[in-house]
Amino acid sequence: MLDTIIYSSIKNLLLQAKSQIVKSVNSTMVYTYFEIGKIIVEHEQWWNTRALYGKETLKNLSEELIKEFWKGFSVDNLENMRKFYFIYWKSQIPADQSQDSSKSETLSRKFELSWSHYLILIRLEEKERNFYEKETLLNNWSIRELQRQFDSALYERIILSTDKKWVLTENIDTYHYPENPKDILKDPYILEFLWLEESNKYSENEIEQAIIDKLEHFLLELGKWFTFVGRQQRFTFDEEHFFVDLVFYNRLLQCFVLIDLKIWKLKHQDLGQMQMYVNYYDRFVKTEHENKTIWIILCKDKKDTLVEITLPENSNIFASKYALYLPTKEELKMEIEGIES
Repeated sequence: MLDTIIYSSIKNLLLQAKSQIVKSVNSTMVYTYFEIGKIIVEHEQWWNTRALYGKETLKNLSEELIKEFWKGFSVDNLENMRKFYFIYWKSQIPADQSQDSSKSETLSRKFELSWSHYLILIRLEEKERNFYEKETLLNNWSIRELQRQFDSALYERIILSTDKKWVLTENIDTYHYPENPKDILKDPYILEFLWLEESNKYSENEIEQAIIDKLEHFLLELGKWFTFVGRQQRFTFDEEHFFVDLVFYNRLLQCFVLIDLKIWKLKHQDLGQMQMYVNYYDRFVKTEHENKTIWIILCKDKKDTLVEITLPENSNIFASKYALYLPTKEELKMEIEGIES
């Protein structure tokens, strides 16, 4: 027994050390690439009247670095380092040291993500880049998950869901915590990770089962602070049984989140039934210190006017469309132009 305890303790210590070493190596690499980018940019500024000579120098530099070090110094990667420095150098300079930027550029804010994360981020515009960088840090997204969230147009969907202008903040250190149920919604929800073909017809049970099979992915799509409670949760009154497709709990809002799947266009009868379900949870399931239950209806199609007319004001029932494939980012961006203007 003692040997097992000792082994377990040492194993945990080594795993923690390994994790710290990896973080340290990644951080050092990013800082080094930032400094390399700085040297390249300063060289370009010095030779600004001889741009062609500068490009030739970058090619020669790549060849020499690859010979002595490793293949990570291709011309393309050197260009990425240059772009990385050019994008981030302003945010690295404290306001009271702006006159002496050369001594403080890499010290004012830590680079907490990996180089692969930054390769994705430097392709984005400033507001969108700040949003994804902030979300990656908060949610500890892997490179694959960051790429998926970008591909699924999370930035655009968050803004379009309920006109969330706070997403457009340029300050990466300021995070908006949800103050009301609408702040946790997306429209649409993208379920491409279920690998269900858009052309096929699926029953609600089949989609529900696919979500359960990919529950970890679905929780990521829902957003932060969600925990899974159960599926097909039954409650009974007047000797009649009723079932809720999926039940989650949001730890920050401190409320139950009920999700119902509809494979057809949303009808007013659906909304009336949902109101009854929410009332039941509020009266018989939630505790006194918890907030009112939220219901999200995931449907193939909906009419916002129908939802507004059918439900009472300040209702906690919301309807969002779901899609089984990635949206067209260009179409979503066109809709956002009206919000930003």
